[in-house]
Amino acid sequence: MSEEKNILEVSHLKQYFTVKQGFKKKTLKAVDDISFAIKPGETLGLVGESGCGKTTVGRTLLRLYEPTAGKITFNGEVLFDSGEEYDENDKLILDANGNAQKHKSVSKNMLPYRKEMQMVFQDPYSSLDPRMTVEDIIGEPLDVHHLYKSKEERRKKILDLMELVGLNAEHAMRYAHEFSGGQRQRIGIARALAVNPKFIVCDEAVSALDVSIQAQVINMFEELQDKLGVAYLFIAHDLLVVQHISDRIAVMYLGKMMEIADADELNNNPIHPYTLSLLSAVPIPDPETARHSKRIVLEGDVPSPLNMPSGCPFRTRCRYATEQCAKEMPQLKDRGNGHFVACHNR
Repeated sequence: MSEEKNILEVSHLKQYFTVKQGFKKKTLKAVDDISFAIKPGETLGLVGESGCGKTTVGRTLLRLYEPTAGKITFNGEVLFDSGEEYDENDKLILDANGNAQKHKSVSKNMLPYRKEMQMVFQDPYSSLDPRMTVEDIIGEPLDVHHLYKSKEERRKKILDLMELVGLNAEHAMRYAHEFSGGQRQRIGIARALAVNPKFIVCDEAVSALDVSIQAQVINMFEELQDKLGVAYLFIAHDLLVVQHISDRIAVMYLGKMMEIADADELNNNPIHPYTLSLLSAVPIPDPETARHSKRIVLEGDVPSPLNMPSGCPFRTRCRYATEQCAKEMPQLKDRGNGHFVACHNR
């Protein structure tokens, strides 16, 4: 994928945290060596069960967490590069002492890029300041980036944004606690759109909402994409929602990327055993079809991120696991039609 065609490129991204266990310190590998790209105006859905590292990916991309290693390129500009060298097969190049070969690392000031990259947070109840009016919440990004010349222009921009997300002008002087969950999420979306971004991370943006409100907000996301050409990283654990809104879907498990493909391709031709299990759990509205479909139930428990199994993290629950799975983590390989899978045996 060329840099001109992608608005965002992520290469070998790692996000590790140090966790205390008694007197010992352990490393929690929340995101462990993942790579993907997003084109302008595209939606990449990121799915996986709770604790797999989806939210950490979104926050690390926007540098709300400082990345441990890897490279993040946005619109052709390198925002972060830890400086590790890789060959054409995505293998880390080591020196004679077995250490990673490095070139000069890059870590840019993010303030100029905040206008281009925004986030809609998961919880509309805690992501809005209860002491600020809706007008001030939506207007804060305009204040930070000095995007108006007069108070009249500021207010007009705020009211236009409110109208864009389906809020009335009379709501402007109210406080967040006076709104329903769906309305609060709309306020959060208007705040993200205030700086006219090219890329938005939607972190479980509809999971806290009722199903009927979810549909409204998802449709609004799609309408905004058509109008503004914004690209989304849409993080969710509800596969039905992700299939509806996404152009491509990426599946994560315990910090690793397992499968990436076009939404229809992934739905019709899942390859990785974990993806097969996730898709088998999606409810089917037709009773006759549902009766004949077979649920793939995974054996065993999810390993602790602090005590990860060697090789592929999914091997402890996988019926196809072999000795090779215990020795090395499979690389994402193209199976045709841009369908990438990380599995030795499928």
